[in-house]
Formats: sequence, structure tokens, C-alpha cells
Amino acid sequence: MSTQPSLFVSHGAPTLALGDVPAADFMKTLGRSLGKPKAILVVSAHYEIEGGVAVGTAVRPETVHDFFGFPDALYRLRYEPPGDPVLAEAVAESLGAAGFDVRRDTTRGLDHGVWVPLRFLFPDADVPVIPVSIDPSLSGAEGARHHLKIGQALAPFRQEDVLVIGSGSASHNLHEFRQWIGRDETPDWVLAFVDWLDGRITEGDLDSLIGYRCLAPEAVRNHPSDEHLMPLFASMGAAMGPEGAHNRRSVSGTRAHHSITYGSIAMDAYLFA
Repeated sequence: MSTQPSLFVSHGAPTLALGDVPAADFMKTLGRSLGKPKAILVVSAHYEIEGGVAVGTAVRPETVHDFFGFPDALYRLRYEPPGDPVLAEAVAESLGAAGFDVRRDTTRGLDHGVWVPLRFLFPDADVPVIPVSIDPSLSGAEGARHHLKIGQALAPFRQEDVLVIGSGSASHNLHEFRQWIGRDETPDWVLAFVDWLDGRITEGDLDSLIGYRCLAPEAVRNHPSDEHLMPLFASMGAAMGPEGAHNRRSVSGTRAHHSITYGSIAMDAYLFA
């Protein structure tokens, strides 16, 4: 049985689903190189539960169009792979054993943080998908440690040929991005942050990453709220394995992709383990 890596992807705006940006081409290529896993666990920035963690246990999760004001073509897209309630229960039990208050959600569909990247990574929609939530009430170092621990609880499933994906965004300032649409340059405050992030991830500098909100240049400007960065920590936790069993090598990652959409939304992706 294969051991799968863990992966962080930036899903950007929902229009990524239309496939007209470099990040979409990257995901197509990456999916072919990864092969077909037994199942996929996705920790999505758009699956938000406060005070615990939820696991989607639906037999056939539906496509959720959780966005407004986009082209009609987006609302016609469907990505409806099977679920895996048996595996989902095992995931819930592992999270419970790690001390989380776990909720099992039999009706949870796949938000765009899940289905948009997966339709490029695994276009046949024939691999079971289980969504896992984040806690948006936890920010900064507290949030980083919480989501790192979620990833650690998911780590054993990698050895069972299960791919763990954190889906968020390397930068996510929706208050400012409109002024950069169509401009040739990327703002310095985005590049400073994503370059710092890449350096710390490449070095496996977990302490600095946990403290990113105070240490990284322009951290708050890139993430006014940091729910879109929390899936990164889940991906790192899934590479670390059980709590305490980590070193720099186990938490270091490789930047597999870097591009910018809409002038300021970084689409960086990282492979761990």
C-alpha cells in the first residue's frame, strides 16, 4: 500500500474552476504525477466550524456553489465523487482520540475550496472525498497549533494510501485585490509575505511559521483574517505525524507552484513528506 504525501493548494477565486490560469495547468500536471490514491481528505478554508472539528460523512457529497456574483458557467459545474462513510468514521475517531470535539456531518457537500482544485487534480471524480473543517474562531499562533494538531491526527491515513490536502490561499486580502486586477505588477506586500512563507517552509522553521502573524512581513495585510492560511498547518501536521514526532525535515516542504491571479492573490502550492 502506498504512502501518500500531504499537499497545500491555494484555490484562489472560484473562477479557477474555469481553468484559464497557470494554477489550473499546474494542478492538472500534479494530479497525473500523484497517481490515484485510495481516498482524499481535504481540510478546506470554507468548511468552518467553531469549537471543534467536523468530518463530512456523506455517501455522495454534493457540489456546493458557495459564492455569489460569478459567471453562470460556474454554477453549472458539478464535481460529485463518492464519499467513504467507513473511512470518515475512522477519521472522526482519530480526531476524537487526539482530544477534539468531533461532529459527524452526513449532509455536508463539497465547497469550492474542495471541488475546484479537485476537478483539476482528479478530473474523473472517482476517488472518495472526505471534507474536514477548520475553526475560524482561532487565529494566529493558537489557530496554527490547533490546525497543526488536526493534521497530525490525519497523518496515519497517509500510510493507507490516503492523500491529505489543505486548501486555502497563500494570500487572501479581498478588501484590496480589486485595485490590482488587470495590473502588470504584483504588490510588494504580497511578494514579501509569500517569499517569507516559502523560506520558512523550505527550512522547516515551524516555530516561525506558528508565529507568522507577528513575524512575517505584511502578514495581517495578506490575511486580514487567517482562515485561508490555517489549512497550510493541517498539511504540515499531516507530514509531521504523531504529536512531538517531528524534526525540520518532516515539516519542511517544497514549493511546487507559484503564480498570482487578479494581481494580488497568490496561488502557491506546497508538497510535504
